[in-house]
Amino acid sequence: MTRIGILSDTHGRLDDRILTYFADVDEIWHAGDIGSADVLYRLQGVARTRAVFGNIDGYDLRLKLSKRLRFTCEGVDVLLTHIAGYPGHYDASVRAELMSHPPRLLVCGHSHILRVMHDARLQMLCVNPGAAGTYGQQTVQTLIRMAVDGPDIKDLEVIELARKTL
Repeated sequence: MTRIGILSDTHGRLDDRILTYFADVDEIWHAGDIGSADVLYRLQGVARTRAVFGNIDGYDLRLKLSKRLRFTCEGVDVLLTHIAGYPGHYDASVRAELMSHPPRLLVCGHSHILRVMHDARLQMLCVNPGAAGTYGQQTVQTLIRMAVDGPDIKDLEVIELARKTL
């Protein structure tokens, strides 16, 4: 079993509570808009980190990271990207890949809206952890923990850090 911590849209700010919540995970997946290399380095100090760059990430992160990562975790096919959309509303940048060769698990960010949805047509779980940072329109910082145990994706937990004051 692999325990995963998932976050997105930190925009250069990594709340110390995230490190506490992810202290017992085996891997951290960051779905882009990291905002600074320091955020990435701090996550890497906690657990193996897989990350993609997002639309706000600068040249320094784009040199280190890919726009998309496709990998397997315990035999589960995973696609990690920043902009993907959600069932019925996939972004044009990933639609062809999803339709021709859907992963079992799609992880994305960008919208700052936490969504966990099953796409019955593609037999794919879509996970957007919302935004873990404080920049943007969201009122609550969110992240996700879950486990991949062989073919099973389980124990998904939504973590709300704090209400932002707007």
